[in-house]
Amino acid sequence: MSRKYEIRSGRRTVSMRLSSSALEAVIDYVRSFGSSNEITILGVDTVTWRGATFSAVPVPAEPRTGVEPH
Repeated sequence: MSRKYEIRSGRRTVSMRLSSSALEAVIDYVRSFGSSNEITILGVDTVTWRGATFSAVPVPAEPRTGVEPH
């Protein structure tokens, strides 16, 4: 099951990704810059690439709006 993740560099959100895990989301984002040989995994949601640290944070699900069926 996929969910939406914010990709962050420091406290700044740099992208949004739909992925099955936080690590997959952040790796997918960093791979878009080029070579994956320079990616170092630091944890389940964090990687470094060329000295920069990127992390993925789940986006809370938006509440459903509208009329519920009876």
